[in-house]
Amino acid sequence: MKKIATLLTGLTVALSACGSQSSTPAGLAANSSPLKAQAVAGCSTNNLSLGKVATASSTENAGYLGAPAAIDNNTSTRWASAASDAQWLQVDLGSSQALCGVTIQWEAAYAKTFQILTSNDGNTWAAASPITSSTGGTQDVVISGSGRYVRMNGIQRATGYGYSIFEFQIFGGSGTGGGTTTPTLPTSDTPDFGPNVAIFDPSTPQATIQAKLDSVFNAQKLNQFGDRRDALLFKPGTYTNNANIGYYTSIAGLGLNPDDVTINGAVTVDAFDGTGNATQNFWRSADNLAINTNGGSDRWAVAQAAPFRRIHVRGGLNLFPASYGWASGGYIADTKVDGLVASASQQQWYSRDSNFGSWNGSNWNMVFSGVTGAPAQSFPNPPYTTLATTPVSREKLYLYIDGSGKYRVFLPALRTNASGATWPNTPGTSLPMSQFYVAKPTDSTATLNTALSQGLNLFFTPGVYHLSQTLNITRANTVVLGIGLPTLIPDNGVNAMSVADVDGVRLAGFLFDAGTVNTPALLTVGAAGSHINHAANPTTIQDVFFRIGGAVAGKATTSLIVNSDNAIVDHIWAWRADHGNAATGWTINTADTGLIVNGDNVLASGLFVEHYQKYEVIWNGQNGKTIFFQNEMPYDAPNQATWRSGANGYAAYKVADSVTSHEAWGVGSYAYFNVDPTIHADRAFEVPNTAGVKIHDALTVSLGNTGSIDHIVNNVGAAVPQPGTNTKPSNLISYP
Repeated sequence: MKKIATLLTGLTVALSACGSQSSTPAGLAANSSPLKAQAVAGCSTNNLSLGKVATASSTENAGYLGAPAAIDNNTSTRWASAASDAQWLQVDLGSSQALCGVTIQWEAAYAKTFQILTSNDGNTWAAASPITSSTGGTQDVVISGSGRYVRMNGIQRATGYGYSIFEFQIFGGSGTGGGTTTPTLPTSDTPDFGPNVAIFDPSTPQATIQAKLDSVFNAQKLNQFGDRRDALLFKPGTYTNNANIGYYTSIAGLGLNPDDVTINGAVTVDAFDGTGNATQNFWRSADNLAINTNGGSDRWAVAQAAPFRRIHVRGGLNLFPASYGWASGGYIADTKVDGLVASASQQQWYSRDSNFGSWNGSNWNMVFSGVTGAPAQSFPNPPYTTLATTPVSREKLYLYIDGSGKYRVFLPALRTNASGATWPNTPGTSLPMSQFYVAKPTDSTATLNTALSQGLNLFFTPGVYHLSQTLNITRANTVVLGIGLPTLIPDNGVNAMSVADVDGVRLAGFLFDAGTVNTPALLTVGAAGSHINHAANPTTIQDVFFRIGGAVAGKATTSLIVNSDNAIVDHIWAWRADHGNAATGWTINTADTGLIVNGDNVLASGLFVEHYQKYEVIWNGQNGKTIFFQNEMPYDAPNQATWRSGANGYAAYKVADSVTSHEAWGVGSYAYFNVDPTIHADRAFEVPNTAGVKIHDALTVSLGNTGSIDHIVNNVGAAVPQPGTNTKPSNLISYP
């Protein structure tokens, strides 16, 4: 549609029929500097784009000069794109530069919204600015981060034409003229994972492997609040060993499929502390291997934060301690058990997208979604909640080693209405480790943020990381993966991690531990008030745990805030500690809420939230879903009035009054008010009384009849404790 042509400075340049007939906007200097960017400390006035290489997604027609015209220091020439929203212009600066601002001199065909992106390799991009609005003319944008490539990424055009830019100027550095170069962080496909990652090869003598397994276990057996972290990784092959798994220990195979690594023997969690009770078997994991039980059963007697993922058990699986003492909840996903899964004294459990030979056992709350071999729906007698499929799921990513000896991370694909394990041949993609910064506990937070700004993913090796600033994840599809329960502690009250409202971020395998200065939110996902549809590529939060107190007198107002639509929260444990190293108490380890969901269409599959001091879960988003919820109300409320005046306590799970669509299956809340057993909670679940909000298979329990919950949902459901009984649940099949 643009047909007017004019000869300018000996070059033929097309002009937009919708814009000014003059090629240069009135009052525009040929080499203006960024007024806003100059206000940033250390920002140079030198235009870094001069003499560099510019490219673009398109050029309107062959008679145009194309992308180089936008950086030629000549406002009589310009770049113009095809008439489409998804267009971009980028500059290769030749090396990675510290950046602080850009100035865009728009022609009449400007962007209504756009974003500045940076990249270190021209393939993986990070946001250097928020999504920015424009009214045309000369526009200054303050940016942050670093990169070799800088891109104007068009989101929405303001006119029926494309985008048209006279000059695209880039500024950075410390005012020394030309910017400062940020060193590219080292990466490798065969990285050093640090001293607390043991990597085993099948050629290693069995006795040598066993000695290392025993050494790690002996150190971690009773180390509930210590700083040591360990990962035990097995290269493809067959091993004859018995691995006892203690605190802060991950065991995993390095094959592409679980059957690539076979352990003839056992991977065991039992009541190792001598009490016969497994209710404190937290913070450990098993992933991506096969266990040949030699005709017997493996034992995984755990409580919270102890996932069992992508395992092939060639035999049976016991989820209870050998003593038949109590165990207190757990999680299985993407797993095949050839024989019987027995829960016995296990109190509650969630199993997702797996294949069992059979299941036996029930106590309070056994929940299954997408599990072949699961028992039929029968809540509350026995208390089985069974969904044929999981509405949406995407398995946790995992580390493996390819045929050439290089390490990669596999990213399983999204599934809808899933059933059964994904393997072998799990659909998905993989990333080389050269696209990750392998973090060590000695790294500064600035180094970690630099890695993110350079377009790298983060791989946390075992250890404790102190954060002096927020980790900012702004690039779509960023991966943050930990092994060996790496622990992130925010210092001086900073928020630990913030994720932009972008597609496909994957967070997995680490623990947030609140610092001694109150943190407003340990993890925030998405921007408040933003409702971008991420259904095709949601953010996933998997095996991410939160601890308030226990090791230290931690404080955090909220543990997790989910603002992004379509996010998947797949197995979290948010825990305000009820015990620890003298670091607990009503006024000592303070925390209001474990989870706040503001996004729409968010799914929580495997939600464990305990002991927070106000509403423990607040769900404000529409069309939310929860499959399995386990909660204990705060043990240590001093008295009724201190916990809450004007009402008896806070519900564990609050769906906002404005919500018209919400559904939950297999949800339980327990009372144990041991400081003041006369305390009552009016209800465990508080929801709007509307047909679109549905609760299925809900229960309450008073542990040892210590304290009371008067109703299950709103004013419906019998109170606990029930007269004449001890620790007997009260059940509600459906609400309304």
